[in-house]
Amino acid sequence: MLAAVKGIVQGNTVIINDEDIREYDGTEVIVTLLDYPQKKVRKDPIDWDSFVIPSERGKNVDEYMREMRENDRL
Repeated sequence: MLAAVKGIVQGNTVIINDEDIREYDGTEVIVTLLDYPQKKVRKDPIDWDSFVIPSERGKNVDEYMREMRENDRL
């Protein structure tokens, strides 16, 4: 027989809030984890500025875009 129940892992015990499972006390079971904890490894921050070639247009991008869009409509 296969049965699926929802529970919470606390230490090395699975806590189940289902009364019907009590009649199977002592039965061999297989536990399948549906979700697993994510690794909490922090990666080093990436220096995005090292991939950019500075230019005059890049420094004044807001002004450049304003100029480009200023006369784009009739």
